[in-house]
Amino acid sequence: MKNSLILIFCLIAFSTVRAQNNVMQERTEINNIAGTYMLVTVDNVFADGSKVHLYGDNPHGILMLDNSGHYSLQIVSENRQQFKSRDKSKGTDEENRLAIQGINTHFGTFTVNMEMHTITFFIKRASFPNWEGTYQVRPFTFNGSIFKYTVPAPTTGRTVTGEVEWKRME
Repeated sequence: MKNSLILIFCLIAFSTVRAQNNVMQERTEINNIAGTYMLVTVDNVFADGSKVHLYGDNPHGILMLDNSGHYSLQIVSENRQQFKSRDKSKGTDEENRLAIQGINTHFGTFTVNMEMHTITFFIKRASFPNWEGTYQVRPFTFNGSIFKYTVPAPTTGRTVTGEVEWKRME
């Protein structure tokens, strides 16, 4: 009985140390990638390799990843049209359609797996409501200043992949 209790205690202690090491590893990975990034490009890539600049040739955007695992992302098309009425609640159907198609925003929490080269966003809220409450896994590359990831199923719902590139702000 005494040996069984010692064995159980050792297993619990080992599991606790291992869990703490996993948390420490994840924190280190988050700290390496945490920062504020400006958008460089955002493209839809078709099976034949052709690309479409989904938000124009010079889209605008910011991605903020903090050390505690929270993030905020905004992408905006380059030449968005103003509403003629100057009142968002009185936009025409066309103005509203163009406004929503010209933006992609979401925020929530994230985790990083440097070994698998993936970032997983847990999207709490988004301009595309279908993504809310979902986990979105993105394969990525990171060289210290350029953070680039692939979106396997972009908001366009087509048979394309998305490529998004960010540059760390100094």
